[in-house]
Amino acid sequence: MNRYVERLYNGVITENPTFVLMLGMCPTLAVTSSAINGLGMGLTTTVVLTASNMVISAMRKMIPDKVRIPAFIVIVASLVTMVQQLLQAYVPTLYAALGIYIPLIVVNCIILGRAESYASKNNVLLSVFDGLGMGLGFTFGLTSIGVFRELLGSGTAFSFNCMPKQFEPITIFVLAPGAFFVLACLTALQNKLKLPSATNQNTDHTISCGGNCGACAGTVCAANHGIIEAEKAAKKAEQIRIAKEKAVQKAAEKSQQEKKEE
Repeated sequence: MNRYVERLYNGVITENPTFVLMLGMCPTLAVTSSAINGLGMGLTTTVVLTASNMVISAMRKMIPDKVRIPAFIVIVASLVTMVQQLLQAYVPTLYAALGIYIPLIVVNCIILGRAESYASKNNVLLSVFDGLGMGLGFTFGLTSIGVFRELLGSGTAFSFNCMPKQFEPITIFVLAPGAFFVLACLTALQNKLKLPSATNQNTDHTISCGGNCGACAGTVCAANHGIIEAEKAAKKAEQIRIAKEKAVQKAAEKSQQEKKEE
């Protein structure tokens, strides 16, 4: 598969930030009370993610390794400030609906994770496609949850009436608990259909993420690196112990065989 297409496919399907990696849960649960809010938040994050990947990739050889995380935060914060001002000027309704969650994009683990794990190690064009793929995947996740919540909680989708007149809206779905209910139901459906998900990974590791820190899209798995290394060391020690036992057993059998021959 073409590498650029693969980055898009990876972000939307293979490592979807919402449904597979389950990153960025704060805006996912907070702003998806309607489909348009989910779409707006997703597209805003996509713009910031794509632009930050492009800038960080272009400057990756100039940023000292010791200050890379502060540098990434400064770059992302600058881009978020520009996007926030554009939304306030040209889309005030969406700006008011998203509120505090626009500046909080700065510390979104998806953006910092892709900057650290991909943009800082690859060329500009690949990083742009990676940011675009992850952003579209995030947008798809937020919009899907927003559609279900708005449909069940208000009987509309994108403010258009989609339900029969007899339908009685279930108000709880547009309230805070509704986000958890919808996300839980969609995750349960993923598990039922055996689709990739953070909750149905087959792994030998004791941590829920599977322990693939080298290819991780987020920075939180770095804290689990010690657990993985300890597991590897224990497994290697067990293999050495078994090999020694087999060698001792083989030597004993050989000694007994020699005695019999004598």
